[in-house]
Amino acid sequence: MLHDQESARPDAEEPEQKTVLVVDDDVNIGIVIVELIHQETSHKALHHTTGNQAIQAFSAAPAHLFILDYQLPDMSGLELHDQLHKLDHLRNVPTLLISALQPSPQELRKRAITFLAKPFDMTKLLQIISTLLG
Repeated sequence: MLHDQESARPDAEEPEQKTVLVVDDDVNIGIVIVELIHQETSHKALHHTTGNQAIQAFSAAPAHLFILDYQLPDMSGLELHDQLHKLDHLRNVPTLLISALQPSPQELRKRAITFLAKPFDMTKLLQIISTLLG
Protein backbone atom coordinates (compact mmCIF):
# COMPACT_ATOMS: atom_id res chain seq x y z
CA MET A 1 0.00 0.00 0.00
CA LEU A 2 1.40 3.39 -0.99
CA HIS A 3 1.16 6.38 1.31
CA ASP A 4 1.13 9.96 0.16
CA GLN A 5 4.01 11.41 2.19
CA GLU A 6 2.84 15.00 1.67
CA SER A 7 -0.59 14.40 3.12
CA ALA A 8 0.89 12.59 6.11
CA ARG A 9 2.81 15.72 7.14
CA PRO A 10 0.98 18.35 9.11
CA ASP A 11 0.83 21.78 7.56
CA ALA A 12 3.42 24.24 8.76
CA GLU A 13 2.54 25.19 12.30
CA GLU A 14 0.96 28.58 12.72
CA PRO A 15 2.51 30.74 15.43
CA GLU A 16 0.76 30.52 18.77
CA GLN A 17 -1.63 33.41 19.35
CA LYS A 18 -0.73 35.09 22.61
CA THR A 19 -2.64 37.76 24.50
CA VAL A 20 -1.13 41.18 25.11
CA LEU A 21 -2.74 43.43 27.71
CA VAL A 22 -2.34 47.13 26.86
CA VAL A 23 -3.19 49.61 29.63
CA ASP A 24 -2.94 53.28 28.71
CA ASP A 25 -5.35 56.05 29.68
CA ASP A 26 -4.62 57.79 26.37
CA VAL A 27 -7.20 56.02 24.21
CA ASN A 28 -5.45 57.02 20.97
CA ILE A 29 -2.14 55.47 22.04
CA GLY A 30 -3.92 52.34 23.25
CA ILE A 31 -5.75 51.93 19.94
CA VAL A 32 -2.57 52.47 17.92
CA ILE A 33 -0.71 49.81 19.92
CA VAL A 34 -3.58 47.31 19.69
CA GLU A 35 -3.95 47.87 15.92
CA LEU A 36 -0.20 47.55 15.41
CA ILE A 37 -0.15 44.21 17.26
CA HIS A 38 -3.18 42.93 15.29
CA GLN A 39 -1.75 44.01 11.93
CA GLU A 40 1.89 43.07 12.42
CA THR A 41 1.78 39.95 14.61
CA SER A 42 -0.32 36.84 15.11
CA HIS A 43 -1.21 37.94 18.64
CA LYS A 44 -4.36 39.29 20.23
CA ALA A 45 -4.25 42.62 22.09
CA LEU A 46 -6.77 44.06 24.52
CA HIS A 47 -6.84 47.66 25.71
CA HIS A 48 -7.97 49.08 29.05
CA THR A 49 -7.67 52.66 30.27
CA THR A 50 -7.29 52.07 34.02
CA GLY A 51 -5.43 49.68 36.24
CA ASN A 52 -8.62 48.56 37.98
CA GLN A 53 -10.25 47.66 34.65
CA ALA A 54 -7.22 45.56 33.74
CA ILE A 55 -7.16 43.78 37.10
CA GLN A 56 -10.87 42.95 36.84
CA ALA A 57 -10.55 41.75 33.23
CA PHE A 58 -7.51 39.58 33.86
CA SER A 59 -8.23 38.27 37.36
CA ALA A 60 -8.96 34.89 35.77
CA ALA A 61 -7.96 35.40 32.12
CA PRO A 62 -4.54 34.53 30.70
CA ALA A 63 -2.08 37.08 29.36
CA HIS A 64 1.39 36.69 27.91
CA LEU A 65 2.63 40.30 27.94
CA PHE A 66 1.69 43.52 29.73
CA ILE A 67 2.24 46.88 28.04
CA LEU A 68 1.56 49.43 30.76
CA ASP A 69 1.61 53.21 30.82
CA TYR A 70 3.52 54.50 33.84
CA GLN A 71 1.01 57.25 34.66
CA LEU A 72 -2.51 55.84 34.93
CA PRO A 73 -5.43 57.70 36.55
CA ASP A 74 -5.94 55.20 39.39
CA MET A 75 -2.43 53.80 40.02
CA SER A 76 1.04 53.82 38.56
CA GLY A 77 2.14 51.28 35.99
CA LEU A 78 4.52 49.88 38.64
CA GLU A 79 1.63 49.41 41.07
CA LEU A 80 -0.42 47.72 38.35
CA HIS A 81 2.51 45.44 37.51
CA ASP A 82 2.74 44.45 41.17
CA GLN A 83 -1.03 43.83 41.47
CA LEU A 84 -1.15 41.69 38.31
CA HIS A 85 1.90 39.68 39.39
CA LYS A 86 0.20 38.80 42.69
CA LEU A 87 -2.17 36.59 40.66
CA ASP A 88 -0.71 33.09 40.30
CA HIS A 89 -1.54 32.71 36.61
CA LEU A 90 0.12 36.07 35.79
CA ARG A 91 3.13 35.82 38.09
CA ASN A 92 5.69 35.36 35.29
CA VAL A 93 4.21 37.59 32.60
CA PRO A 94 6.79 40.08 31.26
CA THR A 95 6.03 43.80 31.41
CA LEU A 96 6.87 46.63 29.05
CA LEU A 97 6.41 50.02 30.72
CA ILE A 98 5.84 52.99 28.40
CA SER A 99 5.97 56.62 29.43
CA ALA A 100 7.41 60.04 28.75
CA LEU A 101 8.67 59.95 32.37
CA GLN A 102 11.03 57.18 33.34
CA PRO A 103 10.74 55.65 36.80
CA SER A 104 13.90 54.88 38.71
CA PRO A 105 16.12 52.30 37.02
CA GLN A 106 16.30 50.45 40.36
CA GLU A 107 12.50 49.99 40.39
CA LEU A 108 12.58 48.67 36.83
CA ARG A 109 15.45 46.26 37.54
CA LYS A 110 13.87 45.03 40.78
CA ARG A 111 10.76 44.01 38.83
CA ALA A 112 12.57 42.94 35.61
CA ILE A 113 10.52 45.49 33.64
CA THR A 114 11.51 46.66 30.16
CA PHE A 115 11.08 50.41 29.60
CA LEU A 116 10.30 52.27 26.37
CA ALA A 117 10.14 56.08 26.34
CA LYS A 118 7.25 57.90 24.68
CA PRO A 119 7.15 58.91 21.92
CA PHE A 120 8.44 55.60 20.57
CA ASP A 121 9.23 54.11 17.20
CA MET A 122 6.71 51.45 16.13
CA THR A 123 9.47 49.20 14.76
CA LYS A 124 11.24 49.32 18.12
CA LEU A 125 7.97 48.52 19.91
CA LEU A 126 7.42 45.47 17.68
CA GLN A 127 11.00 44.30 18.29
CA ILE A 128 10.52 44.51 22.07
CA ILE A 129 7.16 42.72 21.87
CA SER A 130 8.75 39.93 19.83
CA THR A 131 11.63 39.59 22.29
CA LEU A 132 9.40 39.56 25.36
CA LEU A 133 6.97 37.03 23.89
CA GLY A 134 9.91 34.87 22.79
